[in-house]
Amino acid sequence: MLGADVPIVLLQHRGLDNLSGKTGLAMLRYRPGPIVAVVDPAHAGADLAAITGIQRAVPVVGSLREALPFQPAVAVVGLAPSGGRLPEDMAGDVSAALSAGLSLASGLHSRLGDDPGLAALLRPGRWIWDLRREPSGLSVGAGRAAALPGRRLLAVGTDMAVGKMSACLELHAAARRRGLDARFVGTGQAGILISGSGVPLDAVRVDYAAGAVEGAVLAAAADAGPATLVLVEGQGSLCHPGSSATLPLIRGSQPTGLLLVHRAGQRTIQRLETIPLPPLRQLIDTLEALAALARPADTAVAAPRVEAIALNTAHLDGEAAREALAATAAETGLPCADPVRQGGEVLLQALLEGQDR
Repeated sequence: MLGADVPIVLLQHRGLDNLSGKTGLAMLRYRPGPIVAVVDPAHAGADLAAITGIQRAVPVVGSLREALPFQPAVAVVGLAPSGGRLPEDMAGDVSAALSAGLSLASGLHSRLGDDPGLAALLRPGRWIWDLRREPSGLSVGAGRAAALPGRRLLAVGTDMAVGKMSACLELHAAARRRGLDARFVGTGQAGILISGSGVPLDAVRVDYAAGAVEGAVLAAAADAGPATLVLVEGQGSLCHPGSSATLPLIRGSQPTGLLLVHRAGQRTIQRLETIPLPPLRQLIDTLEALAALARPADTAVAAPRVEAIALNTAHLDGEAAREALAATAAETGLPCADPVRQGGEVLLQALLEGQDR
């Protein structure tokens, strides 16, 4: 729905320097299309790279009105606040965007299109995209993705917010630079907004979750060939007591391989420090055992294995990051790289070499 060439303005109120703004920050890092301005009254006039570390020349302004001279066509809510409701200090700029003739895209749990006041401001030919809606016509998963040609790599994490989407997008970019047929399946709000399509997994009833993933993978792999690489964005974690996303992702995507994403040095679930993370080798064995189940008997592809580790070292300096990468590779016996810090090429090469073995 959000075309790659459409100029957008990010509504990033108080979210440029913290994880509440992770949706917009991900778009700033990975959206290939134009982002003409960022609205954040707390940082108006500041240098985007100095705040975020993202090397992208986008002006930061204090209001939607100040962004209009940059000619955006769509305003995108860049926040993922606790509870998923529209922040009060953003409501005025959302109304201003619609009044100015912009369309609106939002990944909030609260559905802005259902608000009569906002709907009344919508100009003819414009739209409000509440992407966290369950797709229509869903069916129960049936393992149909197992029959697809090519490779399907699913990112699985030791925790939430460890970099599963980033790892997939870095691999996708690296593969495309090599001229490979790589496709990305977004399963969360940022991934869907960046790619323009996908399935909002956390908006789907649990009975249909695997089927929703299956449908998104089948759509992404349309006309795929034996050399196609489909990268499926992971959600949640088997290790998190509040997460149920990993299993339907495995069932629906029928992966040919798994990519384990971990934050270097993390020993417990973030914000739940009484919940320890298992040793990586133990988690790998568990993931591979689960992925070997519920697969069609006639599939010729071997049961999926964890093929590599994407290690998030953003909190470490250069030397500490190198040590963590070496230690993790030694612990697991698997290729290990930080696809954001090192670029996706290092990890992609390891995956391609593993395929050839």
